[in-house]
Amino acid sequence: MDDALLRRIAEALERLAPPLPTTPDLRGADAFVWHPERAALAPVPVVSRMEIGLLQGIAQQKEILLENTRRFAAGLPANNAMLWGARGMGKSSLVKAVHAEVNRATPGALALVEIHREEIRTLPELLNLLRAGPRRCVILCDDLSFEREDADYKALKSVLDGGIEGRPENVLFYATSNRRHLMPRDMIENERSTAIHPGEAIEEKVSLSDRFGLWLGFHNAGQDVFFAMIEGYAAAYKLPITTEALHAAAVEWSVTRGGRSGRVAWQFIQDLAGRLGVRLTA
Repeated sequence: MDDALLRRIAEALERLAPPLPTTPDLRGADAFVWHPERAALAPVPVVSRMEIGLLQGIAQQKEILLENTRRFAAGLPANNAMLWGARGMGKSSLVKAVHAEVNRATPGALALVEIHREEIRTLPELLNLLRAGPRRCVILCDDLSFEREDADYKALKSVLDGGIEGRPENVLFYATSNRRHLMPRDMIENERSTAIHPGEAIEEKVSLSDRFGLWLGFHNAGQDVFFAMIEGYAAAYKLPITTEALHAAAVEWSVTRGGRSGRVAWQFIQDLAGRLGVRLTA
């Protein structure tokens, strides 16, 4: 076989081979979305978020997560965190608000990287890309949970445990979930009923949540907290309405929605601002 033919074969094999991963450039933005099919991070020029002062009813959670993130940004030890609990109570909003607050104090201190639940199996690949980078990163996976026959939790477990390489010093992992243990109860019960050693069989799945250093619980809002939320929004956006009228309209809105939460409060404010002819710009 002549040299020219060998060279053509080698070039063809190189074209077929996947490109080698390269260290991403994280200087162009403060937030990114992970696209594993391209092994790329897409910059997000403007993050959809709330100001941290507008998040009401979660004062303790704000204080804990903000302090943990500040320590991480300063190069000090910090914990992975799981924010779990009631829908619409500001779990992902808090992560984004804390990221913005830390970067406001120290511009460029942290990059926020979002990974979709469906791509959690590629988390080790994302960590390998970020490991070599100079910037500290918080990875956010919103609405994380696992279903029956779902083995993706093993990728997350290896990351939280550190694996043989350990979690990169420049990366922290935050997740939000409506479930405390990330697994549905029927999945856990099925493991218990079919296992030879039930306790050992379910331990790996149930204890997945325990591998987060921080657990922050979010609970349904009472009426006082709901009023504090809408009053904060109304003041921030200078809505021309009395407190009495605001409360009355908010109660009616929450009844039609069947509950009170941060999400319901924001939806109410959007509707009210529209009726009052006010643009929601801070």
